[in-house]
Amino acid sequence: MENQASYESISNGSPQGSLGNEAIDATSKSSSAEPVTLKDFYRLVKPGIIYSNLMTAFAGYWMAARWDVSWAHLFFTMLGTALVMAGGTVLNNYLDREMDAKMERTQNRALPSGRLGPNVVLWYGIILGTIGLAVLYFGAQSPLATLIGLIGLFLYVWLYTAWFKRTSVWSTFVGAFSGATPPVIGYCAVSGTVDLGAILVFLFLFLWQPPHFWALGIRRMEEYRAAGFPLLPVVKGSYVTKISMVRYVVLLVPVTVMLTAYGYVGYLFLIGSTILGLIWVFMSVKGFKATGEAEVVWAKRMFLFSIMYLTLLSILMVIDTVKIS
Repeated sequence: MENQASYESISNGSPQGSLGNEAIDATSKSSSAEPVTLKDFYRLVKPGIIYSNLMTAFAGYWMAARWDVSWAHLFFTMLGTALVMAGGTVLNNYLDREMDAKMERTQNRALPSGRLGPNVVLWYGIILGTIGLAVLYFGAQSPLATLIGLIGLFLYVWLYTAWFKRTSVWSTFVGAFSGATPPVIGYCAVSGTVDLGAILVFLFLFLWQPPHFWALGIRRMEEYRAAGFPLLPVVKGSYVTKISMVRYVVLLVPVTVMLTAYGYVGYLFLIGSTILGLIWVFMSVKGFKATGEAEVVWAKRMFLFSIMYLTLLSILMVIDTVKIS
């Protein structure tokens, strides 16, 4: 009840009001006359999200394969995973079109600006997701990877985007479940089972996501408030959000250590992940002293560091995967 009340107060308290809606409608009408390009369809899939998550899917695949890789199988697994994720991000755009129109960083997207119609985007997302699942099932020949992809797609589109994102501060926690499926898809496409390795790569990405996204939430808090998103920083404030961020970042360190302890990766990954993890913990704790403009700068640094952290550890996971003896 508290979250719902907070959400309603945020929505009704938006400074844009009816004049803002009229301005958005006017912008949509003027923008709809602009020609649609292939770049618009490309941007709908949120390529940055696809690339970063595909990197983790590759790392999960490689770790499970232990350097004994079938390149054709790897290709179909990555292609299917990318298409499933693309279907989810496009459907996310479809469901968020009204809220995106209220945010400065998203209002020029093809859908909220009126260059593309909702039905076109809806079918685009459905087709991409369906093809992706078919590629995982028939191309990668992995019913388990297909099932995990389907579960991830359902969680992301319906549980996260359509429900929790609009109603609860728990949205980031719920969204982390779907966001952590790419490396599991890659891993299980090889292993054919959900074992300890699959659980560890899931936990790795699951714990990474909330502090990554909350850093962006603190940086753009007023935009999220105006759009009506009950994000944790908007509803509970920066201090509570920072406490939550520290919890997730601290838990990441032992999870990465366990990947080495159980023989999936070597000591190079252990050293790199521990150093980067402790740096991230230090940065998170340091954020409690930041206020005002300094807090925005801190949040930006946290966001950028989280991307570097994920990129470097994914690379280390690949090059330091323990080979089959």
